[in-house]
Amino acid sequence: MTRGGFEALDSCVHCGFCLPACPTYLATGDENDSPRGRILLMRALERGELAPDDPALREHLDRCLGCRGCEPVCPAGVGYGHGLEAAREALTRANGLPLRARLLLGVFRRQAWWRPLFTLARWFRGTGLPGAVAGGGRFGFAMGMLASSRTGVSLRRAKSPSHTEHHTPSRLPTVALFSGCVMDTLFRRVNQATRRTLETNGYRVVDVPGQTCCGALHQHAGDSVGAAGLVARNAAAFSERSDVVVMNSAGCGAHLRSAAHGDLGPRAELADRIRDVSELLADAGPRPGAPLDLRVAYDAPCHLEHAQGVSEPPLKVMSAIPGLDIARLPGSERCCGSAGIYSLLQPEMSRAVLNDKIEEIAQANPRPDLVVTGNPGCLMQIGAGLRAARLPIGVAHPVELLDLSYQQAGFYNPTPADRPS
Repeated sequence: MTRGGFEALDSCVHCGFCLPACPTYLATGDENDSPRGRILLMRALERGELAPDDPALREHLDRCLGCRGCEPVCPAGVGYGHGLEAAREALTRANGLPLRARLLLGVFRRQAWWRPLFTLARWFRGTGLPGAVAGGGRFGFAMGMLASSRTGVSLRRAKSPSHTEHHTPSRLPTVALFSGCVMDTLFRRVNQATRRTLETNGYRVVDVPGQTCCGALHQHAGDSVGAAGLVARNAAAFSERSDVVVMNSAGCGAHLRSAAHGDLGPRAELADRIRDVSELLADAGPRPGAPLDLRVAYDAPCHLEHAQGVSEPPLKVMSAIPGLDIARLPGSERCCGSAGIYSLLQPEMSRAVLNDKIEEIAQANPRPDLVVTGNPGCLMQIGAGLRAARLPIGVAHPVELLDLSYQQAGFYNPTPADRPS
């Protein structure tokens, strides 16, 4: 009899190595908010010793970020993320989704809803009002998140090259760009930078119609039916369209890479072709560009470093930029508290986790010009936290820096539509 994912927890011996890697445990000090404690709760749920409507069970499992920071430090190889998804699916089956989660996930399930909403948000961002009212309160923080979806990279900070050597890179595999939902609207410039930098490094990038939201938010919330439907639509859209499907959102990439769940059909075929943009650029070199006089701190997205095991490629990509001063942020392996819609459903815990991250940035010496990370939720969360703390530090995606370096080198010039609004 299948256990739906709970079997991934069987190797846990409750050693406690996971405790210092868990942001919520560090925030509360409560064993029930640690991976070890939650595994005991999940085992009790599976065995029927705790009912799915038990308030304490739901509280502690809902508090989990799903960052999977516990997995790399686990000597027993516990698949905590799969067990958590199984538990949340069981809770959702029994209790349904909370109203707020149901409304949010309903929007992301329908492109006819999320596209106009995010397009309107991008227009509002362009007025400058979100940045003007950003602050520490709930409304101000939300406005700070929207304002932070705009690039923090300034062309004025770049040095002009004394000489540019043009060459035609060798041809590499054909790649299809997963455009996503938030990335295709609020972060469209990152999609455009992804295309330009890949093409400059020899990849042929193709467009794929019919794709939609990846379904990661639904899966993390326990809505496995909604997630499976979105994965199936994407698998059909990308079928036989390219050698590789490139991602520039860590959360989307992690979800689609693991979405097969034993399936041998189109979902598994899609999962096998998923690669993060930093992996492809690192494989290609990447081609050096013009110098950038910027000091950046890299913060690793949980679902890139922990879930996908992609650690060095983003640093290798940025190392190809002459003059860029790169440092990995202390504690970069710990979650920022964004975790998809977690910051909306668990705002207090989300901010508690974020505050540690912001404090690390504030204490950095020398202080960075930019915090760089490869996930849209992290960019918005960290950016809002920096604004609330009144720290004059921007946020950017790693591929934006390489794109800026290439623009300054004269490899190409962005059209007016490519510039951030």
